[in-house]
This record gives sequence, structure tokens and C-alpha cells, in this order.
Amino acid sequence: MKKTIIWIGTVIGVAAVLTLVFGALERRTTPRTVTVNGECLTTAPRDKTAITLRVTTLAPTAVASMRAATTQMAQITEYLKTQPVEMQTTQFNSYEKTEWNHDEQRSITLGIETTLAVEVSANSIDVIENILSRFAGTPNVFSENLRMYTSPQRLTPIMEECLSVAVENARTRAAALAAGDGRSVGKLLSVSYGTNANDIARPENGLMRTKMVAASAMVDTGGTIVSRDTDVSVSVSAVFEIK
Repeated sequence: MKKTIIWIGTVIGVAAVLTLVFGALERRTTPRTVTVNGECLTTAPRDKTAITLRVTTLAPTAVASMRAATTQMAQITEYLKTQPVEMQTTQFNSYEKTEWNHDEQRSITLGIETTLAVEVSANSIDVIENILSRFAGTPNVFSENLRMYTSPQRLTPIMEECLSVAVENARTRAAALAAGDGRSVGKLLSVSYGTNANDIARPENGLMRTKMVAASAMVDTGGTIVSRDTDVSVSVSAVFEIK
């Protein structure tokens, strides 16, 4: 019985020692940290110009209306194929068009209206201006949603560089805080970030882009398309080790 009591006491003693050792190790391996924010503000040139060309036809029957719209759009796209542009169909629908007749006090059918739209983008403003001039005044053809934007290819490296600047901005703030406590900043432990650009294009869905991206191009008194650069901002929340 006495040996059993001694053995149990020994186990309890060893367990207590191990608990103290592991607790001390845990305290030593948990670094002191500081969390700070960092920002970067810059601009990106708008390297793309886009326009939406829409064909709208009205005919007594759906077949006649759709045939007229597709024939006219085919003529437009054949011309566009000769130009340095990218094209994407963004709308194709056909429906019965009605209007309210005030004399008869009832809705009357005007016919079947078909709408076809294609988004056209180019690297050169001059190309889009030439297209606008080419189809200006053409029956059933309308131009809309003229805009300039920054392509993802141009925007991505600018965003990445701005992210680095934001992290360095956060490190500078962390260093100032640590210095006040007589310490220095160590390695970056974690970071989360958010980005924003005022007119990022979404090429995966052209129709959505035409609805979501506000028109950013303007026309000056000389008839030339002008645009300011895209505003880009990156904000980070960074956790640094304090030594």
C-alpha cells in the first residue's frame, strides 16, 4: 500500500512539473503582436474604350422583325470584323410592342419589336470614334453606354504594387507604435486586404458590365472623347510581431 501511494504521488508530481514546463513554453512561444491598418491610393490609366451598338426593328410578325434585326446586325458585325476591336453580344430579345390608344381607351398592338445589341471595345479611342461616325444616323441603329475603363491586364499589376505600398505603410505605423514601448517590429504574421477601383471592368459578363459600369467617358467641345484615370485604393489590416 505504501509503495502504491508513493508511486501515485510521483506521477502527480511529474504531471505538475510537465504542466509548468509546457505552460512556460507556451508563454514563450506566443509572440507579442500589434495590428495596424495601411493604405495606398493611386490611379490607373484607362486603356480601353467601349460602345454598345443596338439594333431595334419593328415588324408585323416575329419572323419579319427578327429577320430584319439579324440582317442589319450581320452587316454591322461584318464591318466590325475589319476593325481592331473586340465584340460581344449583350442583348437579343423579341416581344410584342403595345401602346395605349387614348381615343379608343385601350391598348393596341404595334407589332413585334426585336432588339439586338453588341458591345464593341478597342484599345484606341480613335477606333471607337470612327465606328460612331460610321453608323451615325443609320436607321434602326443606336449607340449607347459610351465609356472608357481600365482593363484587368493593366489594372492587376498596379493593384499588386499598391498592395505592397499599403503593407509598408502598415509596417511604418507598427514601428512607430513599437518604438513608443522601446521595442521593434518583427515579421509580418498575417494580413487581410480590400481593394477598390471606380470602374473595374467585368469581362466575364458583358451584359452585366453594360448595366453596372457607369459611363465614364465625356465628349469635349471639339467632339473628342476624354476621360480621367481610374482611382485605385487598397487598404490592409496587418498583424506584426513585436520584439
